[in-house]
Amino acid sequence: MPDDTPTTDQVWRQLTHLVMDTRDGWKRAVTERTGMPFSRIRVLRRLRPGPLSAKDLARAAAMDAPATTVVVNDLEERGLVTREIDPTNRRSKLISLTDAGERVVAHALATPDPAPAELADLTPADLRTLHEILRKLEH
Repeated sequence: MPDDTPTTDQVWRQLTHLVMDTRDGWKRAVTERTGMPFSRIRVLRRLRPGPLSAKDLARAAAMDAPATTVVVNDLEERGLVTREIDPTNRRSKLISLTDAGERVVAHALATPDPAPAELADLTPADLRTLHEILRKLEH
């Protein structure tokens, strides 16, 4: 491998740095738009594909169990999630989005999220190249 070829880990660090360090404005806008801390929106988003146990939700949202319980309690009080007994394990409860919870997530995700200046400064050819590369990485 030539010396100027970056490793996959180096490229990954660059990608995550770009995304993570430019999302604060959007997160603040989502918080203002929904009136809820961003951590609540992150939990609601994890529930979009379907119900999760508290343990799985904590793992998906990268939270510890006590913090997850606090968040779920708050979301349940707001009418955004429900807890039901897991039919496959009666000792466990499944947490699901309500219709109101789905509307809150949709409203949050509709928050404008302009590209960072670094991306907007790319040439059309560079944007096409980046787009094609990212398309290859999509699941």
